[in-house]
Amino acid sequence: MQSDLQNDALNERPSRPPIQETLASLGEMRESTNKTLIYGLSDLSDEEIIQLRSVWNGLSDTYRMDLLTALVETSENNADLDYMALAWLGLGDPSEETRKAAIELLWDNESLSLMEKLMAMAVHDPAVSVRAAAAAALGRFILLGEFEELPQREFAEGQRVLAELWTNPREDVEVRRRALESLANSSHDLVATAIAEAYDSEDQRLQISALFAMGRSCDERWSEIVLAELDNEDAEFRYEAARAAGELEIEEAIPALSRFVFDDDVDVRDVAIWSLGEIGGKEAVRILNLLANDAKLNRDRDLAEAIEDALAIAELGGSNLYMMRLDD
Repeated sequence: MQSDLQNDALNERPSRPPIQETLASLGEMRESTNKTLIYGLSDLSDEEIIQLRSVWNGLSDTYRMDLLTALVETSENNADLDYMALAWLGLGDPSEETRKAAIELLWDNESLSLMEKLMAMAVHDPAVSVRAAAAAALGRFILLGEFEELPQREFAEGQRVLAELWTNPREDVEVRRRALESLANSSHDLVATAIAEAYDSEDQRLQISALFAMGRSCDERWSEIVLAELDNEDAEFRYEAARAAGELEIEEAIPALSRFVFDDDVDVRDVAIWSLGEIGGKEAVRILNLLANDAKLNRDRDLAEAIEDALAIAELGGSNLYMMRLDD
């Protein structure tokens, strides 16, 4: 649920406070976000970043991370707010958790400069968690390249970096799995072999990433495996199988997805609803309409909105679009 401040950010935008007022509020470290910080940290100039840096370095690691994390949701709810300059500052932070939060705060940035930075961080950052986050964030750039919306040279370089991360036996599994997930957004020759290798491994983390990559690959060869994993007792496997079923538009998955909408795991339920919308067709629409009626009777607004979104896609027969992010 959105906080009152985040809801306020969706309404008329107040005047941006002076930088000194913003810095004073920041230095107090009383709360991770307030109106002064939400609006004052947006659209920072180079000169303001210089002023901010001295205050920023005096904040605790936890506060810096919490602040950037809170601003992620704020930016997702209000496209007028631009925290790019602040996030770039965070990319060089000494705290790995803050660097990870900065990567997330740049979730909608598709600049080549960011792509280059992420490739460098994926390879050279000293923290495994940051290398993994950078490798995962490269996925959207690989998808752009697959759709020919990225220069060929950068697209090829991004694929090379991810392929080398995956094939490096000395690299941590967390980084390798995120590299595979991102590379699966392309038709790179390595993808099918890498997915099979990950799925056949004894590491559950790699198996889960293989299921994720199966859906992203849009390759029907994985349909039988995805269908089988819908019966997995592990909720994380069911979640990824349900997501992949939607991305691959597997009609045979509809009965299982219909059961998942009553799953005890909320994330599994939500992804099942999304997948029914992606698959589309008469049966998926019928099920979603039944669910919509139940949601209205129970006055579950969030569930009703999720079902409404899925219905909009299902009634068009499925979208066959990549799902770049599911809300937690």
